[in-house]
Amino acid sequence: MNTPTADESAGEGTAAVALIAPRQPRGSRRKNGASIAPWALVSPAGLVMVLLTVVPIVYLVYTSFTNTNQRTLFTGAYQSVGFDNYTEIFQDADFWAALARTVVFTAAMVLGSVIIGMFLSNVLVRASTVMRYVLTVVLIFAWAMPNVASSQVWNWLFQPGYGILNWFLTQLHVFGDMTQTNWAQNTWLGFTMIWLLVVWQAVPFIALTLYAAQSQVDPAYYEAARLDGASERRIYFAITIRFLAPTLLLISILSIIWDFNVFNQIWLLTQGGPDDTTSTLGVWNFKQAFVGFKIGLGSATAVVTTILLMIFTGFYIRRLLRSGEDL
Repeated sequence: MNTPTADESAGEGTAAVALIAPRQPRGSRRKNGASIAPWALVSPAGLVMVLLTVVPIVYLVYTSFTNTNQRTLFTGAYQSVGFDNYTEIFQDADFWAALARTVVFTAAMVLGSVIIGMFLSNVLVRASTVMRYVLTVVLIFAWAMPNVASSQVWNWLFQPGYGILNWFLTQLHVFGDMTQTNWAQNTWLGFTMIWLLVVWQAVPFIALTLYAAQSQVDPAYYEAARLDGASERRIYFAITIRFLAPTLLLISILSIIWDFNVFNQIWLLTQGGPDDTTSTLGVWNFKQAFVGFKIGLGSATAVVTTILLMIFTGFYIRRLLRSGEDL
């Protein structure tokens, strides 16, 4: 049996230490590479977001402090006007009227779409497998339809003279002869037509999202509540609504943002008429910026709209975070 010498033992010990503890420089390089890799993967998407989101917002804010108009588009000449655009906005009675209509109409659209979405979510939960698939496909098709196409279909449905909806309401013999009724020329009928369109487009997303959340509730809660003699209504409000609260808050936030900025449907159906009585903040801003070519004023209105949305949604985001902590 050969006994290792002292030098051989020292060499083996050094090799063992080298295997256990890698060289520091190599480890440092590995650590630096690992820290750079996520940034390298995210940078393309981040660059796109900066170019398509941050830069336009910065330019919008800058333009809101200038008198950019139609002449600027041809000559490039403009002047800084400070806060004059914002002063003009807040002194304009039409701005406040458009803002009031926007807030009320947004509340009506969000409330209607959420309530109908909750109803359809319950239908999906209780429906048979075949019926659930059929209803899901119908909702997806309605959701996938572009705004311009659906608005044009709505124009045909409500068209005076040959609109099928006017004909149907006339056949009910409740509202009288409505075949020649022009919904776009009446304030309340115009808002009703727009409300039906926006809610019809928003309900599929809300219904499918709530169905996905509701299907994750543990059935044991429902069984225990039924054994205790609770009614279906009590079960829904005490169990289902409690578990759906974070999802409902998130949907409400998104719906407020989307409905507050509704423009295509209103412009394609009524163009804000009659006499601007269906003109919301988006339509009023469009007319200022691209009809009257007061681009600086329109930019200031867009900045004010963004700030208002941040204030409105800030409260709901805070509630959403708190509800998540409670759960």
